[in-house]
Amino acid sequence: MGNDIGFQRLAAWLLLTAAAVTAHEIPADVTVQMFLKPSAGKMSVLTRVPLKALRDIDFPELDLGYLDVERLSPLLPAAAELWLAQALDLREGETRLAQPTVRATRVSIESDRSFQGYETALAHVTAPPLRNDSKLVAGQVWVDVLMEYSIHSDRSLFSIRPGMEKLAARVATVVRFMLPEGGVRAYEFLGDPGLVPLDPRWHQAALRFVKLGFFHILDGIDHLLFLLCLVIPFRRIGALIGVVTSFTVAHSITLLASAYGVAPDALWFAPAIEALIALSIVWMALENIAGAASAKRRWAMAFGFGLVHGFGFSFALRDTLQFAGGHLAVSLLSFNIGVELGQLLVLGALIPILALLFRYMVEERMGTVILSALVAHTGWHWMLERGEILRKFF
Repeated sequence: MGNDIGFQRLAAWLLLTAAAVTAHEIPADVTVQMFLKPSAGKMSVLTRVPLKALRDIDFPELDLGYLDVERLSPLLPAAAELWLAQALDLREGETRLAQPTVRATRVSIESDRSFQGYETALAHVTAPPLRNDSKLVAGQVWVDVLMEYSIHSDRSLFSIRPGMEKLAARVATVVRFMLPEGGVRAYEFLGDPGLVPLDPRWHQAALRFVKLGFFHILDGIDHLLFLLCLVIPFRRIGALIGVVTSFTVAHSITLLASAYGVAPDALWFAPAIEALIALSIVWMALENIAGAASAKRRWAMAFGFGLVHGFGFSFALRDTLQFAGGHLAVSLLSFNIGVELGQLLVLGALIPILALLFRYMVEERMGTVILSALVAHTGWHWMLERGEILRKFF
């Protein structure tokens, strides 16, 4: 019996390989749904993928272009192994799990809603298959798959790299991890997210968000220009400590407020914040040009505009807070630490560069005016562009 099953799968795989000469076009946009549930000795993985994404199947058809579901069904286990099982990287601790066993496959109609929950999805995948009288079209059906991995413990730390990015030009993978103690960790990945802990420990979440904050400040040219405006008049560490601390405290307040849902969620809010960030750059640059940059005034301005920049930082976290798991507060604190480390790196580079510039190349007052004018020019154009976007909401 076992040899017969093995022969059938081999034959189906050969059919899939041979069908590559008639491969279908790569879809533009595909969404993959996935449930993972660990239990005693096994990890059950339920996956739903559009049939059109399994490109190396020569879909058998009936008259009028309808799918021959009864001839297609024997091909699905081999297709699941080729496109899903081999691509999916699932790890228990540091160890990649061995290839799973495909337990069940099924074609489903496009309007089926069984994958809204794990239990309904499991019942649906293992139900009797559809027949040819369903009159299905290849581009309008799902392939549902149940795979099982062997694991040591349902309490292990599991990580996933979905590997679905080859199914289409743009692939969104929705993953729901069923926690052994109850509850769900939900993720949505675009393309290849790398290896992601499904239920991260606090230190894993902290490390991810420190890196995120660090590289966010280095990639954010508007935040860097604002920092430059802060630094130009105050290049001594003692004078900068109060200004930078004021900015840090302020953006931490609004970052936390936004993450906990206190900030407005209206469509106009994000464009308004982006326009205000540009305004903050222009304002600080003009202050430098006017020579009105007293330490006390600069602390107040850094705090006020820091509140605005904190909302800007929060926008970068919208799609990444899913990686916090159950450690939201730790993740937010870690993101802030990463931002501060990035700011320190930038300040550590700017201060000696400005000191050399003003000592050997241009007189300090003239250099302050020139640099600030260049920054103001850039900020002004951003302010106009972002203001035009904001105007569309009113």
